[in-house]
Amino acid sequence: MSNWFSKYQFNDAIILWGLTLIPIAIVIYIFFKKSKKEPLNISSTSLFHGINDGYSKYITHGKFGLKLIALTLLIIGMARPQISMNAHSETELYKEGIDIIISMDASGSMLAQDFSPNRFKASKELAIDFVKDRKTDRVGLVIFEGEAYTQCPLTSDRDIMVELIESAEQGVVEQGTALGMGLATAINRLRESDAPSKVVILLTDGVNTHGKIHPLNAAEMAKDFNIRVYTIGVGTNGKAKTPVAIDPFSGRYIYDYVDVEIDEKTLKTIAKETGGQYFRATDNQKLKEVYREINEMEKAKIKTIEYDVDLPEKADIFILAAIALLFIEFIANKLIFKSVS
Repeated sequence: MSNWFSKYQFNDAIILWGLTLIPIAIVIYIFFKKSKKEPLNISSTSLFHGINDGYSKYITHGKFGLKLIALTLLIIGMARPQISMNAHSETELYKEGIDIIISMDASGSMLAQDFSPNRFKASKELAIDFVKDRKTDRVGLVIFEGEAYTQCPLTSDRDIMVELIESAEQGVVEQGTALGMGLATAINRLRESDAPSKVVILLTDGVNTHGKIHPLNAAEMAKDFNIRVYTIGVGTNGKAKTPVAIDPFSGRYIYDYVDVEIDEKTLKTIAKETGGQYFRATDNQKLKEVYREINEMEKAKIKTIEYDVDLPEKADIFILAAIALLFIEFIANKLIFKSVS
């Protein structure tokens, strides 16, 4: 029954207050019938031959009842009812709603040239491509070396985000790799987010050497805040041309081939504990593929329902029914009962 009533609504519902006239009319009718009994005058008694005169009062009540029903239908019709005779249709929509922090290593080893032109610049360029594709999400950037800092807070402004990624520099703070701090700082940016999906992309080419927070402790924090962490190990297999010192005369880096050491065990554990995934990128193309894969995985779709309800106006049905009842009452009154005032 509740489903039946839920199909009705009125464009001019205030007119329904007119229905309060119905009980008032009934009270007035009863009052006058008790104070004055009128005989029923008809043109011919042949139609009611054999009917007891007591039935005349029921005929009078019936005529009054027809008028009340007609009035009720007219009021409902004037309120412009909309009635959906069919069940509503449901349309499923999917809305992306993700807050993402990219936490990027900017330690000295990120200047290694196994990527073109080096790991740090390649990581920034591909991060920009990733950001441009996240059109409905908020993205932020954390940079870490021996310390971690927020380069860009969560924003949906693509232009600002791209500009701040481009302006990120290596060597801003003390050297080292504060992997745990890089993750913890990203978590701090996400912990008060009410987005349906919260993600950290943690990119590094080494092992944790600095910072007060161990990477696995930071992973526990991420887990507590329901933050998923994707970890990326950046660096070729074997040795990479890496800056090892600065020429005191020219001020340029001195390069040597150094073993690539990535703490893959810790990165895999962080990803596993937080529901993310670990990736290894050995060159520009591989890193591009990693970002593309994360991009696809993190197009989290939040289902919502839109109701498309067909509500055509049905006022004509009620008005025509009211007119029909009044017409019946009129015909019966004039041709059968021939009421005389």
